[in-house]
Amino acid sequence: MRLVKNRIEPTGSGTVTLCPEEPEDMWHAYNLIRPGDLLKASAVRRVTTTQDTGSTSSLRVHLMLEIRVKNLDFDAQSSQLHVAGQIMNETQHTKIGQFHTLDLELNRNFTLEKEVGANGEGVGWDSIAVEMLKDAVDEGGKRRAEAVAVVMQEGLAHICFIGQFQTILKQKVEMSVPRKRSGGSDHDKGMTKFYQVTLDTLLRQLEFNTSTTSLTGNDPVKPILLASPGFVATGFQKHIQGVASTTMPALKRLLPSIVVVHSASGYLHSLSEVLQSPSVKTILADTKYARETRLMDDFLEQLRKETNRATYGMREVESAVDQGAVGRGGGILIISNRLFRSQEVAQRKRWVSLVDRVRDIEGGEVRILSSDHESGKRLDGLGGIAALTTFPLPDDEDFDSDEDNTDSPPVVTAGMVVSNGQSSAVY
Repeated sequence: MRLVKNRIEPTGSGTVTLCPEEPEDMWHAYNLIRPGDLLKASAVRRVTTTQDTGSTSSLRVHLMLEIRVKNLDFDAQSSQLHVAGQIMNETQHTKIGQFHTLDLELNRNFTLEKEVGANGEGVGWDSIAVEMLKDAVDEGGKRRAEAVAVVMQEGLAHICFIGQFQTILKQKVEMSVPRKRSGGSDHDKGMTKFYQVTLDTLLRQLEFNTSTTSLTGNDPVKPILLASPGFVATGFQKHIQGVASTTMPALKRLLPSIVVVHSASGYLHSLSEVLQSPSVKTILADTKYARETRLMDDFLEQLRKETNRATYGMREVESAVDQGAVGRGGGILIISNRLFRSQEVAQRKRWVSLVDRVRDIEGGEVRILSSDHESGKRLDGLGGIAALTTFPLPDDEDFDSDEDNTDSPPVVTAGMVVSNGQSSAVY
């Protein structure tokens, strides 16, 4: 995302003009834009006119519209962002108050305005919004896909891009492959065709330059993870090697970056298992995704050991911060970026206030996880907020008054385990 103009005032109000340059920028725009903001962008609107004779005609006109955002619709797979709201500027073809949906496009500027009213209503450009803006305009191509994964089985393949902030399913390949029969060759022919279609699709998504065999092409080659049950991924690797040695020598650039790992199936949910593989963790060791995964692994390990140095849930985390346990010396507040998309201003201010307190007052570390990565999804399963503390916290009963305690046995529900009066999720 290219920052064209920045006019954020110390009060928190202000505007920024941005130009999305690659598909992932739409994801950043989705996180920046909130209901209540003002958004200005070019639009195409169908206008119907009535002639004196009573006949009607319609045409599409290009306008520069400003809307008060009501809701957003983001398609992660196609990286398309649609923003709906009421028109705030009157033109020859529109009136104030009419509804319109702006479709943000690559390489077209848009201007986003956030306001803080005189009575403090609105969140404006708070610390989280400013941090998201910095992530959005980060230079140097750091947000490009850090790895590509092909999760497959016979006749089925999912091609995914693992980026710094999200994992996107780019393409699904599905074909019918004949079953193996004694003395028959239909199965082998079917698998060869399946491998070739998958390879063609992969190269198209990678925008791979087949005209050079140089390892110093336009972009560095990303790690390519091939995962499957059985030997399907190994067979696909051999197919790529065969094509590289015969009809497409440029594929030799890809061969050193291919890693074959095991998965339970070729369906998308097996991607989390692939990313937990020791060999994959080594490859992605220095990526943002790997750091987030290690953090959640450490948190869940503390939770399993019942060290009382891991807590989750808004009430529990706020109490830990009040006790000074999420501060200097190893305290980490872990929060999902999904919470900052809340349409309730009071809720967002609560999350932002907690983040600012931990970071600026307590001196602790704050890690905002992407809800579009596996680590963020695991955190969302815990309510979207958790903390690693600098010292063991008291048991849960210390939060409750004595009269709340009864002699009745605890109720244990499916998926929970109760020990020493505490309940925690089973993983």
